[in-house]
Amino acid sequence: MELDLQQIPRIKGISKEEFLKEYFIPQKPVIFEDLSADWPAAQKWDFDYFREKAGDVVVPLYDGKPAKGHQKSHGPAMKLKFSEYIDILEKGPTDLRMFFFNLLQNCPELLEDFKYPDLGVKFFKKLPVMFVGGEGSSVVMHYDMDLANNFHFNFAGRKKVLLYPPEETKYLYKVPYSIVSMEIINMDDPDFDKYPALAKARGFEAELGHGDSLFIPSKWWHYIKYETPSLSLTLRSLPRSPGKILEVLKNLVVTRNYDNLMRKLQGQKWIDYKNREAVRRTHKNAEIDL
Repeated sequence: MELDLQQIPRIKGISKEEFLKEYFIPQKPVIFEDLSADWPAAQKWDFDYFREKAGDVVVPLYDGKPAKGHQKSHGPAMKLKFSEYIDILEKGPTDLRMFFFNLLQNCPELLEDFKYPDLGVKFFKKLPVMFVGGEGSSVVMHYDMDLANNFHFNFAGRKKVLLYPPEETKYLYKVPYSIVSMEIINMDDPDFDKYPALAKARGFEAELGHGDSLFIPSKWWHYIKYETPSLSLTLRSLPRSPGKILEVLKNLVVTRNYDNLMRKLQGQKWIDYKNREAVRRTHKNAEIDL
């Protein structure tokens, strides 16, 4: 048994009118093969360049271990200079990742290496963020709490991406009071005996290499596996419809704070309860009787 996945389409030379009509408005993922071709970043951005430009910047690094007990959320495993982290990446496989690294705050000169594409989309220019991961590391299946439309530009390295639209949520073992799937599930080799609903989910897959840019629509689930050490930039477009803005506020103000409070009060008991509920609710919604 395998996951039901189809390839994300790849395009070149699309106009903003075509992009809006074919992908952005209907909220469909697509890979641009040439969107960053004229950026200085396309020629410059590799690990040697970042060692030179940002090597002394101290960055938080996260591992693959889920938050436990009374922890509010999964905090950084350690903090290192960027150059020291690059040394680790070059030595071999590691689960250490750097995510949501704000270029504007930490390395403003790097802003000259890219530009916001003319796609008819309003970008949130205060938050260009970088993601870096070591060979073999992965990002748990999730969607973004702020429901942003993401434009993910890959530079050094290769990564595998799985995407699922919001309507497939009922099959993805969503953990209550969160925006993640169960962290114990190995999306590279799912245990369909334990998690049979995954076989019903219909999703998309792609491998991103240097110069590929992936459009991830708002509230789409995404799982990322770093096939090699990889460095990427994400530009974000925040939701503008009243319904989604209200949902974002609920996520940030109500759901996240309630979850953190229950973690503080009940610790691991709360986490175990949520995981049991994720299985129970998914099997009920997917009409699976175990």
